[in-house]
Amino acid sequence: MKRDVRILLVGEGQVGKTSLIMALVGEEFPEEVPARAEEITIPADVTPEKVPTHIVDYSESEQTEDELQEEIAKANVVCVVYDVTKEATIEKIRTKWIPMVNGGLEKGSRIPIILVGNKSDLQAGSSMEVILPIMNQFSEIETCVECSAKSLKNISELFYYAQKAVLHPTAPLYDPEEKQLRPACARALTRIFNLSDQDNNQILSDDELNYFQKSCFGNPLAPQALEDVKMVVWKNTTDGVQDNGLTLNGFLFLNTLFIQRGRHETTWTILRRFGYDDELELTDDYLYPPRFRLPLGCSTELNHLGYQFLQRLFEKHDKDQDGALSPTELQNFFSVFPCVPWGPELYNTVCTTDKGLLSLHGFLCQWTLIAYLDVRHCLECLGYLGYPILSEQDSQTQALTVTREKRIDLEKGQTQRNVFLCKVLGAKGAGKSAFLQAFLGRSLAAQRENRGEPSLYAINTVQVNGQEKYLILHEVSADTELTKPSDTQACDVACLIYDLSDPKSFSYCASIYKQHYVDSQIPCIFVASKTDLPEASQQLGLSPAEFCYKHCLPPPFLFSCCNQGPPDAAIYTKLATAATFPHLNAMELGAASFWLRVALGAAVTALVGFTLYRVLAKNK
Repeated sequence: MKRDVRILLVGEGQVGKTSLIMALVGEEFPEEVPARAEEITIPADVTPEKVPTHIVDYSESEQTEDELQEEIAKANVVCVVYDVTKEATIEKIRTKWIPMVNGGLEKGSRIPIILVGNKSDLQAGSSMEVILPIMNQFSEIETCVECSAKSLKNISELFYYAQKAVLHPTAPLYDPEEKQLRPACARALTRIFNLSDQDNNQILSDDELNYFQKSCFGNPLAPQALEDVKMVVWKNTTDGVQDNGLTLNGFLFLNTLFIQRGRHETTWTILRRFGYDDELELTDDYLYPPRFRLPLGCSTELNHLGYQFLQRLFEKHDKDQDGALSPTELQNFFSVFPCVPWGPELYNTVCTTDKGLLSLHGFLCQWTLIAYLDVRHCLECLGYLGYPILSEQDSQTQALTVTREKRIDLEKGQTQRNVFLCKVLGAKGAGKSAFLQAFLGRSLAAQRENRGEPSLYAINTVQVNGQEKYLILHEVSADTELTKPSDTQACDVACLIYDLSDPKSFSYCASIYKQHYVDSQIPCIFVASKTDLPEASQQLGLSPAEFCYKHCLPPPFLFSCCNQGPPDAAIYTKLATAATFPHLNAMELGAASFWLRVALGAAVTALVGFTLYRVLAKNK
């Protein structure tokens, strides 16, 4: 909504423009009327719409045409004043004033016009019979008000209608020539209907209508008023009411009726409650709440309010109640968006059902991923889903938790985070993509059967000390130039994966570790993939086990997704545990080194024991 309103009064000389302004301000007819009134500002608190209003007078005798054009360009609404007793001033509306105000402008950008018939006290009848053809000819004319500066008749109404033409314009909503809602308005109202249809049966029940009414106007409708509304729709449409509820066509008809009867502020109240601006686009303040800030070193997670809201929506759109969203059901879920925000890579990012459909678990995982990786996009999506209205919250930010800085977590030796990011790095062919898919429970055979659109991300839940955590795996391509710290260090744990059967594979991981992680606080775990293949001797001077021992790292974890059943999930638990307890990393690595030493000690003991045995055997 506009922050202020600028009203310009134009018209032929002596029609009473200045008298109207002075009568409004002084609340009486002025005895002396100057050639032109000074610009007047009416404070917000004394206007019906609570918006500051500037009223500007025009005098042909005192101003040039260029000055008039400057004022027209600044005006939000133009009042064309005519004398109801002089037909010549009425004819000038058509031939002079409307072409001067909106000449050459396209329909959508024309300035709204209010026709003002002054001096009604001097005429017994009405001028409306002459005015109606003009109103039908020019769609930018909002209304016509007959008034009298002398008797103060309709003076405040005149300026109220002028305000209303700016704050609640008809033009974006309704096409008077076609006598129907404009496409953008119909689209916006359709989205509002779909959001308000909480059980997804294409009908607004009494409860849903009252929830909608209370959300938009503060109070539910009385039972009789509710029945009256439905009766009006039923009498005027063939399919507006079904099963004692309001259909989409009925809802659209009702808003059309409001506009046709001059109550377009009702439709605007609905549209603005659901986040729309004057161009019928969702406002930036609605989609991206301005007070939301994400400090450096913090991350974003959905909280219980966010998960509850999304679960309700999942259940609403799961029409067949099979615990999954089919492509059609998912399309229906996204019908309130301008375009589908998730691509086909979704099915290789989260777990799916045996039939390849999106389960509730996978659905919530995908939302967790968006909230973590792109909180601005997450807020936007929650806005499209109507989170503030349907959850009765101030904004989408209530669905999110901003975690404290990672630095503080490390200092305190504990974290409250539930979502962790793992960078998966390795040479080409090391098995990174297969590693991500294995996290979703897919063996290599299953991956070959269901190729789909590849994804650089995979997200699932793992248990860490009896608590459920979300782990995001992000595959970093071997072709990526790792030049910025964010390329490698913007994560909670690093997984360096190499092909156990490829003699050149480990050296890439060793190089990445020494370049980016050796002095960082990020825990690192080496993974030897393809353990079903014969092991090759790595070209690096040190073996992978020796390299890890030298750098106080746990020995490489052996991994394969070539088995018949689902891949072993132990490595993913290990990665999530390392991310959850990064402050314990040194102790854990110490423990790993200790067990390496124990293993080496056991080998030495065995050798000494064998030597002693041979000595004793000889002595025998």
